[in-house]
Amino acid sequence: MPNSVDIPARPTIGLALGSGVARGWAHLGVIRALERYGFQPQIIAGTSIGALVGGSYLAGHLDALEDWARGLNKVRIISYLDFRVRSGGMIRGQALVEAMEKHLAGLNIEDFGKPFAAIATDLLTGHEVWLRKGPLVEAIRTSFSLPGIFEPMRVGGRWLVDGALVNPVPVSVCRAMGAQMTIGVNLNADLIGKARRPGMDFQSIAGFDLLEELDQGTQPAPGSKLTGLTRRIFKRQASNPSLFGVMISSLNIVQDRITRSRLAGEPPDVHITPRLGNIGLVEFDRADEIIAEGEAAVERVLPELRAAYGIFGHDLASAATNGK
Repeated sequence: MPNSVDIPARPTIGLALGSGVARGWAHLGVIRALERYGFQPQIIAGTSIGALVGGSYLAGHLDALEDWARGLNKVRIISYLDFRVRSGGMIRGQALVEAMEKHLAGLNIEDFGKPFAAIATDLLTGHEVWLRKGPLVEAIRTSFSLPGIFEPMRVGGRWLVDGALVNPVPVSVCRAMGAQMTIGVNLNADLIGKARRPGMDFQSIAGFDLLEELDQGTQPAPGSKLTGLTRRIFKRQASNPSLFGVMISSLNIVQDRITRSRLAGEPPDVHITPRLGNIGLVEFDRADEIIAEGEAAVERVLPELRAAYGIFGHDLASAATNGK
């Protein structure tokens, strides 16, 4: 009869899906590749678009999300933008919520059977907030509330915004929820100094020139109020960035610096870093190549994944044999 130490144990895998706006479609490719090679996450924490992909995965709707992502083009993207230059953001976000509710309405996080957390930031205190209960759509919408872009969300008596301000790759959350082996997907590892191509300015770093698309006849969401103020926000001169361009580029820098700091103190056991420096932060219409790069990023770290899995599995089997 074989000794129990010879039976490979399966460590509990925690998957931390990082923020990165459109670059988050890489998470779709990462999850597909992990499953293909036998690495099944049991715990997921997601920040911003990482919360959208992670929540959709646990809810069993990853195929629908991927189909939707691959079908996006600039016309469809603009159709989801319900501009409201008021209160706390330029975009209300209701059109996106309605799109999510087609597949995720009525789902609560606690019904998944697996631990999940969407990361947000308390706008008053700056505290990191883990959304682990309640409606999934509300948690996702809260986690991607980019300051100045989307209106903040009122949850549990607190105003909450994007979790990328405090924990862009929530490795620490996976560990706190019981992960024995953590995999972190960092979408901000290939950005600074690489996003700028010849002839590129601040606006095109975002990958999206709203006014140019609107001037070609593309229409925003029904009821969207694209006022003169909104046009001034997106307007730019040839040699100067627009206000929107400055906001997006600043977000780029903030995410990069915060990610480096958090991962230096809380590194994952396996660090997956898709090469996305050539993707603008709002180029959601490039899903095909972004997803493919997510899969390629997993391929590049397969030796580390297998080594970590073996080490953690051995430790668990040894603990069981020794009665620990």
